[in-house]
Amino acid sequence: MGQFFTLVLLLLGSSTLVGSVKIVKEKEEYLVESLGSYKKKLEPGLNFVTPFIDKIVYKDTIKEKVLDIPAQSCITRDNVSITVDAVVYWRIMDMYKAFYKVENLRDAMVNLVLTQIRSEMGQLELDQTFTARTEINEILLRELDIATDPWGVKVTRVELRDIMPSKAVQDSMELQMAAERQKRANILTSEGHRDSAINSAQGNAQARLLEAEAAKKAAILNAEAEQQAIILKAQGERQEQILKAEATAEAMKIVMEKLNTDPHAHEALQFLLAQNYLEMGKEIGNSNSSKVMFMDPRSMISTIEGVQSVISQNHNSDGKSPQVKQPPVELNIKKIEHDFKR
Repeated sequence: MGQFFTLVLLLLGSSTLVGSVKIVKEKEEYLVESLGSYKKKLEPGLNFVTPFIDKIVYKDTIKEKVLDIPAQSCITRDNVSITVDAVVYWRIMDMYKAFYKVENLRDAMVNLVLTQIRSEMGQLELDQTFTARTEINEILLRELDIATDPWGVKVTRVELRDIMPSKAVQDSMELQMAAERQKRANILTSEGHRDSAINSAQGNAQARLLEAEAAKKAAILNAEAEQQAIILKAQGERQEQILKAEATAEAMKIVMEKLNTDPHAHEALQFLLAQNYLEMGKEIGNSNSSKVMFMDPRSMISTIEGVQSVISQNHNSDGKSPQVKQPPVELNIKKIEHDFKR
């Protein structure tokens, strides 16, 4: 009988010893109460508790966890009903606060997130909820992190997943988008026509400008060519006159030399003068214009006598040869009259 009681005591002692040893896994923590009050927190590894007195009341992981927020209906600032769901990433930073500061931590966080989402959506219009999603996520993260800090929880990230308007709103948005696309197409078409007209006008203006510049250059070149032709013609006429004057001077020089050396050269000079006078009248008569000329052969007498006196004076002033007595002028004039009448 004594052996039986000894065996029972050994079994009870061994079970008590085994129950007092607690092994905590990595990234987990246990809360221990002793006689109904908080005693300590068990860290990862080997831990010992007092049998029948200490009790593990809460255990959880400190790794980051995902909280799925169910879809809920929200009203935007412009009174549009939308359905929003989200996902929250969080972790327990203080196991004591997570157990003793709030009842049912997960449900409390879900309700807090839903409340914050409705509050933020109510401050935005429908169009802003689609374009400002990043800003909404940052605001929710900041607000939830502050609200859950007393619970020993750290919210690391908040993401809105789906923002779904009602069916009627979706149909209205599709009609609006179709109208916007049609408006953009019309604007692009009109801008294309406008650009085409502008390009055509600019091309025509450029073509006219080029034509005007070409005409201007052609006129300038023609004017320069005409000016050059006039200059060359004037230079040619001037050169011709110079050559004629030089030829005349050379001829006069030869005549003067002959008059001074040949005593019969005066008669030849009188004849040449009279012949030139007659040829001048002949050329005037052969011109195309109509004219009437009255020529008196006796008028040539004074001209010939004047030339003869000039030659005689030049001859006496040179002193190279003695004065030669000339035949009477009347005989020469009669010959000229006879030639003219012929």
